[in-house]
Amino acid sequence: MKKIILTVTTLFLTQLSFSQEKEIPEMKFQKGFAKMDFLPINMPNNEANMGFTGMHYNIFLNDYAYAGLGIYGAVSGIRGGFFTLGVNAGIKKFITDNLYIDFGFHYGGGGGAGAPDGGGIFVKPHVNLGYQFKNFGINAGWSYVNFFDGGEIKSHQLNVGVEIPLNYEYADFDASESEYNFEGLQKSGWNIPSKRTSLMLHFNNLKISGNDDNRNVRLLGRNTIRLAGFEFANYFSKNWFGFVKVDGAYDGIKAGYMDVFLGAGYQYAFNKNRTNILVKFGAGAGGGGGVDSEGGFLIYPDLSIEQRLFENTFIAINKGYVMSPNSHFYTSSFGFGLKYYLERNGIIADEKSFSSGKFKGLEVITKHDIYFDAVRDGQPTEDLHQISLQVNLNLNKNIYVAGQTSFAIYGNAGAYAEGIVGLGVKTNPFMNDRTTLFLQGLAGAAGGGDISTGQGLIIKPSAGLNYELTNSLGLRVEGGYVKAKGGNLSSAMFNFGINYNISFLKMNQK
Repeated sequence: MKKIILTVTTLFLTQLSFSQEKEIPEMKFQKGFAKMDFLPINMPNNEANMGFTGMHYNIFLNDYAYAGLGIYGAVSGIRGGFFTLGVNAGIKKFITDNLYIDFGFHYGGGGGAGAPDGGGIFVKPHVNLGYQFKNFGINAGWSYVNFFDGGEIKSHQLNVGVEIPLNYEYADFDASESEYNFEGLQKSGWNIPSKRTSLMLHFNNLKISGNDDNRNVRLLGRNTIRLAGFEFANYFSKNWFGFVKVDGAYDGIKAGYMDVFLGAGYQYAFNKNRTNILVKFGAGAGGGGGVDSEGGFLIYPDLSIEQRLFENTFIAINKGYVMSPNSHFYTSSFGFGLKYYLERNGIIADEKSFSSGKFKGLEVITKHDIYFDAVRDGQPTEDLHQISLQVNLNLNKNIYVAGQTSFAIYGNAGAYAEGIVGLGVKTNPFMNDRTTLFLQGLAGAAGGGDISTGQGLIIKPSAGLNYELTNSLGLRVEGGYVKAKGGNLSSAMFNFGINYNISFLKMNQK
């Protein structure tokens, strides 16, 4: 009898192991590329050219067509603080092994720094000729910028760009929250080196020094600008990493200041990897809200120390500077953040042992926001339209953390922008497993465009639904309310958009 039970048990466990192995989600591969470009925009009224630089990420829809997202910021001229957000589409076709032609189109919104941007909406077609080297490509050609909703910025110009391939692995969104043991993953396509990534939500303070005449910023009775933002970093080796950092002001200054930095850093770990020291240097664009950053080009040297709280979560304290290279705008930066490290999309890592892996859902949402009767500080009240990007990361099947940025496109408020974060809850799928309902609350920094947001802090509760079209694409509608804590903005809101949904493999250490 014992032999029969042992045989049946062995067969059952073998079948269970085989079933689990078959159920491990397939690794899929998406080709894409990151791009930085620069264009000198010819400004009206004999104003100096505005140097406009952009950061983009595009994915290939087939062998030659691509689509993606991009953000631009002013780095020269007199319009520091001019920012935009938009979507890209184009065709990149090779005519020899290395030479290619790129026809593309960018549609977006934004503005700022008192520029004649009208409602904020603009288009930027381009035609470029490029050359692909082994690890990067360069291109240049013609482009045209038109802020056509009452704006005066219309310019033909040369643009130049640098591209690097940036591909990623993923699984279908349906795999989210599925967990598999290490032994099973070893027999799957996920048996490759892992990638290390960190995400941080932080609060920074920019302390202005000097007398009133050389501060180059209009403060509201204080000498500190309070910022909220996030930082995303990806490690190229054990110690070296690249990062993107975005901040917006919510206190101490009239709403509207924003900065975006791209940079690199080095991490030194000690105390059994429980404590890290990081040296970082970034360069980017910033301004708005009364900050005189001249053309907008800023640099960001920083020193941080991190201490582990539990597992992969650290508290970080930083001290650095945010300044223009000629010190026309000069501030001391200090703050703190909550940082989370993860090993993703692979099960092989130096000096780490994993017990299992869990797939985490990621949603990238592009949408059109409408604030009804958005109150202004000086101009007549009217509706405000925005282009908006939201990213959701599932904490479990029903709770997610969200980050969102939006820029004005219609409504005579081209300089308005916001950066907000928060939490959401959602139902399990129903109606043929295609529909989910959600409820979320976001808060953060917003301002510019004469919208009455006071010093910049807004809250934004909402509810809506998602409808799945394919494994990775869906439609979204949402309604809610937006309220400025220190201003008169208090509006019902509605939006609609498109979801891009995937899962990535997060490894759990022993």
